[in-house]
Amino acid sequence: MTVAADIVRPTQGTAAGISFLRRGGNGQSLPLVLLHGIGSNAGSFEPLMAALPPSSTIVAWNAPGYAASAPLTMDSPTPRDYAMALKRFLDALGLTEVVLVGHSLGALFAASFAAQEPGRVTKLALLSPALGYRVAPGMPLPPAVQARIDEIESLGPQALSEKRAARLLHDAENKPEVLAQVRAAMAAVNKAGYAQAVRALGAGDLAADLRHILAPTLIAVGAEDVVTPPANAHLAFTVLANPANYFEVPGAGHALPQEDPAGVARLLAQLIEASHG
Repeated sequence: MTVAADIVRPTQGTAAGISFLRRGGNGQSLPLVLLHGIGSNAGSFEPLMAALPPSSTIVAWNAPGYAASAPLTMDSPTPRDYAMALKRFLDALGLTEVVLVGHSLGALFAASFAAQEPGRVTKLALLSPALGYRVAPGMPLPPAVQARIDEIESLGPQALSEKRAARLLHDAENKPEVLAQVRAAMAAVNKAGYAQAVRALGAGDLAADLRHILAPTLIAVGAEDVVTPPANAHLAFTVLANPANYFEVPGAGHALPQEDPAGVARLLAQLIEASHG
């Protein structure tokens, strides 16, 4: 399986101003669309893409303001604004129905899209989901959230990655390859795009969207996640309108798709194969 997955390499593309990685499958199943977190990019999903069956079509976007993707036009976007960008992106690719996977901040974007476009998301997976801070328009961000913007302005992406990356992993000193990947992704963020994403995190309200999502929804979190801890993930699971499964991955922290790509791939396969309703 590893050899086959290695043969099917992701390619780069751009659609609706969004850059992305795509790995073609056999067209027999709905495509998986992967939305990364605040300090990541499409490349952060490459270990997961390699762990998924070669038959699967997979698209991993670079969120607006990340990599070569055009930023959003407003300074303080909400998850809904990213969901609208996702709609334009999927329209440009001709993808009418998808299995949607969001990691961390990407979970807020995925949930917003699934709540707004119920006919387009057949299954939803939220990995290490961020809950958001429910900041009203025009109100200041909580100090800990504003500090993210202040730090990237004062330190720059490279120094920020050196400071923050290890916290995303459990037992980081014994995962040097994964830590290097996480640091590289964080060091590559665009300051303006990152600041927009932080403001979207502040505005987000995951629970509000989860109550309106019709698609069967999986929530998975690293058992050792200190960024979006299991208690938060379980709270999100309790408000789902259509819960599929909740799982805590042993030995993993926040960077779940990179720390245990094989485990996440199995959970996604179970979600896709399960019959609901």
